[in-house]
Amino acid sequence: MVTHCGNAAFHWGKRTYVMGIINVSPDSFSGDGLDSVSAALEQAKRFVVEGADIIDVGGESTRPGSAPISVDEELRRVVPVLERLAGEIDVPLSVDTYKLDVASQALDAGAQMINDIWGLKKEPKLAELAAEKGVPVILMSNQREKPCRRIIPELIFDLKRSIDIALDAGVHWDNIIIDPGVGFGKTLEQNLEIIRRLDKLKVLGRPVLLGTSRKSMIGLVLDLPAEQRLEGTAASTAIGIAKGADIVRVHDVEEMARVCRMSDAIVRGVKG
Repeated sequence: MVTHCGNAAFHWGKRTYVMGIINVSPDSFSGDGLDSVSAALEQAKRFVVEGADIIDVGGESTRPGSAPISVDEELRRVVPVLERLAGEIDVPLSVDTYKLDVASQALDAGAQMINDIWGLKKEPKLAELAAEKGVPVILMSNQREKPCRRIIPELIFDLKRSIDIALDAGVHWDNIIIDPGVGFGKTLEQNLEIIRRLDKLKVLGRPVLLGTSRKSMIGLVLDLPAEQRLEGTAASTAIGIAKGADIVRVHDVEEMARVCRMSDAIVRGVKG
């Protein structure tokens, strides 16, 4: 399986790819929100040197209880950053949004992928936009509005719905990536089960993105604040790769790129 994103090609199954997080929201749960284009550019350049294969730019915090921001405010935060990054770094850019206008203008500004935390449920027209532009889309399963009891069957059912929305709109099969949505409306036990049984999502036939970086699940297990969750992130990332993760979304790129390389050497027999 191969997904093309800008000038890059992701050969799923060959190795684990690293997505570096650029938060331009002041209330990011992880405490890494950036307040200027120059700061975002500096961090993105560092991420590329450290091993990021793609940069994900988000302007609205997705932490539990955070208040939505207006389209205009989100555009004000992300578009200048994307424009600057597009001109100065070589890896593909992703926009983390579920809003049609934001995604459209982000793609015009240089983004080459859409990362939708609602899996096209909030705004199905995002699928039409992705199809029109020929860009990959990440579809997350989000239980914040509808908690469930049997997490793995629910994830498979929910992600299948998102995939169908994408396909019906004309999104190419190779441009669909799925994300179980660790931390989005799940209990601690469910989040741990997702990682433990991540391989069950392979029935859907699409590459899997895993995002556990600094999340509350780790804090609850280790009783540590966000800035001290590096080892917990590493453990969940390594086990996720062993269970079939194809791409990991992280705050600590250098360290997690090393975790990916070591895990790939063990799991996939890939060195370097």
